[in-house]
Amino acid sequence: MQTRRLGNSDLHITPVGFGAWAIGGAGWQYGWGAQDDRQSLAAIRRALESGINWIDTAAAYGLGHSEELVAAALGQWSGPRPYIFTKCGMPWNERREISCSLRANSVRGECEKSLRRLGVEVIDLYQIHWPTNDLAETEEGWATLAKLQAEGKVRWIGVSNFSLQELKKAQAIARVTSLQPPYSLIRREIEAQLLPFCQQQGLGVIVYSPMGSGLLTGAMTRQRAAALPADDWRSRKPDFQEPALSKNLALVERLRAVGAPHGRSPGETAIAWTLRHPAVTGAIVGTRSPAQVEGIIGAAEFRLDQAEIAELEKE
Repeated sequence: MQTRRLGNSDLHITPVGFGAWAIGGAGWQYGWGAQDDRQSLAAIRRALESGINWIDTAAAYGLGHSEELVAAALGQWSGPRPYIFTKCGMPWNERREISCSLRANSVRGECEKSLRRLGVEVIDLYQIHWPTNDLAETEEGWATLAKLQAEGKVRWIGVSNFSLQELKKAQAIARVTSLQPPYSLIRREIEAQLLPFCQQQGLGVIVYSPMGSGLLTGAMTRQRAAALPADDWRSRKPDFQEPALSKNLALVERLRAVGAPHGRSPGETAIAWTLRHPAVTGAIVGTRSPAQVEGIIGAAEFRLDQAEIAELEKE
């Protein structure tokens, strides 16, 4: 599988990375419902066997459980070691309630815990998960990441869910390696300012939810959306409810029509659409089973032509 250099780093990543959000399981406020850990480990293994060379997780996913599963999968893997990306800024208390903190002591504590859970001596890419409402606190957190990098605890540092203003403020403190924003045919806000800025500045961009959190896979139906369990955060998301749901399912049919002549699924076509943008380095794709890995891996090498792109983007 071809690789692309991530921003100013020495990391050359495959166009598709393994997203470890959903495998965190249930029991926390942004979970995807119950998950079989054995299936999660098998999914990671299949992704690595397919050539994917990076895993994106976060301390908050499953309140540490996702990082622990990543460590377990690495312990079972005898091939080339994948890059490990994780995030900070969403600590939780003993009642399993998540807060948002980018104070220096909190960030340092999170980093140490992630290193232990992951079983690594250094994190390849450490990212701020979400900025806080206090810009000064966000800047404090970013300055702390820069210190952790200087100390050798993390190799490269990036941000996730930052606005253009926040990204510029971070750049003024320490060089940003990458931005991780949401991006899909359903969510295109970053095209106006963020993607051009990243391209101009040479920042890497690793987008998340390229399949709209499962909406664009081709497996989502009205019945399945209506039956999402209460512990699946998507059950509360407007994209999975009317009137947006009908529009999104119609988009899936366009994805199906464009991908079918190439033997590609709607999900692979949706991922390929995000990768067609020159500013995008890679796409984070969450999978929870080996079968789901098989259903997305072809996106890494799928190239859409201009007519196909226009068909997908029409209103």
